[in-house]
Amino acid sequence: MSYIEWFEQHGAKHKEIVDKLVAKGFSEDEIIDYFDFDNMVKEENDFCPLYKEPKKCHDMKKLNCYLCGCPHFRFNDDGLGEYNEFKILSKCDINNGEKFAGKNVIHQNCSKCSVPHHKAFVKKNFDLSWSKIMSGCKA
Repeated sequence: MSYIEWFEQHGAKHKEIVDKLVAKGFSEDEIIDYFDFDNMVKEENDFCPLYKEPKKCHDMKKLNCYLCGCPHFRFNDDGLGEYNEFKILSKCDINNGEKFAGKNVIHQNCSKCSVPHHKAFVKKNFDLSWSKIMSGCKA
């Protein structure tokens, strides 16, 4: 699956959940709390493939899934540039984390970065539209 395919599919799933919560009268704080990993595993098991195990994508006690993906992540399936013989497909806008090389491509590895999964970060960057928060990701 390409980055843009994931981005669009995930945005649609996120919107569906948020719309449901808004229709129920949830406040901003209640919406953010709803996206707590433990609650999402129970209530929205199809939101993330890792929920079925259940396994967290980052090793942290309180993981919030509202910003699955990160507003600092940049991607372009056609490439963001080149490094030697590698096409760069993704990078971190705050230079956090590591990179890994695939067949002639370089990807950002965000597995050791928990920035977008802290409730305080979500609250600071909150918008009902995940796609709006993440709009800078498509480079």
